[in-house]
Amino acid sequence: MTAVQFIPGSSVAEYLSLVRRKNPLIHCVTNEVVQEITANVLLAAGASPAMVVGEGEAEDFVGICDGLSINVGTPFSMRVQIMKAAARKARELGKPWILDPVAAGALVWRDKIIFELMRTGPDVIRGNASEIKFLAGQGSGGKGVDSMDSSDSALQAAVELAEHYSSIVVVTGRTDYITDGTTTYSAEGGNPLITKVVGTGCSLSTLIAAFISSTDSKLEAAAACCAYVKKASEKAASDSKGPGSFHAAYLDALYNLKPEDFNA
Repeated sequence: MTAVQFIPGSSVAEYLSLVRRKNPLIHCVTNEVVQEITANVLLAAGASPAMVVGEGEAEDFVGICDGLSINVGTPFSMRVQIMKAAARKARELGKPWILDPVAAGALVWRDKIIFELMRTGPDVIRGNASEIKFLAGQGSGGKGVDSMDSSDSALQAAVELAEHYSSIVVVTGRTDYITDGTTTYSAEGGNPLITKVVGTGCSLSTLIAAFISSTDSKLEAAAACCAYVKKASEKAASDSKGPGSFHAAYLDALYNLKPEDFNA
C-alpha cells in the first residue's frame, strides 16, 4: 500500500512565489491544438513561454531556456526528430524537462516514440490514468486522448513507472498523484469543467515544467503546481457558466491567485 501525503498549502505558496520571482523561460514543443492556451497559462501563472519548433533552432534553444516541455499530441516525422533532439540536449545540459505522453496506448507508432523519449530520461512524466497504466504495462490505454481509468487505480502504476525510469510521475484525475517512487503527494479538489476545455491537461504539463525549473525540489514543486491548478479550476468554475466562460475565468484565476491564498 502506497503511503500518500497531501502537499501543504505553505509549499504551494512557496513554489508559486518562486515561479513568479524567477519568471522561467519554458521551451514548449507541443501540439498545434493547444499552443495558444499553453502560452497563456504560462503567462498567467508568471512564467514565460516560447514555442520554438523549427528544425534549425529547437535544439539550440534548449541552451537558452530554463525548462523544456515535450507533448506528443500531434506527432509527425520532423516534429518527432525535433522532440528527440531537444530531449537529448536537455539531458546533456542538465535542463529539467517533462514528457506528456498524449494518447499512449492508442497507436503503435506513437507508442514507439513515447518509449524512446522516456528512455532519454525526463524529469517528469505527466499523464492521465490510462496513459500511465499503459506505460507501466498495466493497461491498454484510454479512449483516444481521454482516460478510461481513475487516478486512484493508476497510483501503483505511477509508483512503479517512477521507480523504473528514475523520474517523477504525475497522474492526473479527480485526485492528482505525484510520486518519485518513494514519496507520493496528492492534490485534491478542482472542478470537472476543466475537462471540457481543450488544452488544460497539456498546459498543466508545461506549467509543471515552469515549477520544476524554479527549484531543485522538483517533486514538491510538481505537487504544488497540481494543487495550484486545482484551486484555479475551482475559482474559475464558480465564476463561469460553461466551458466558454470557464476558459477565460481559468486564465484569470491562475493570474489572480496569490501565494498567501494557499497559506490559509
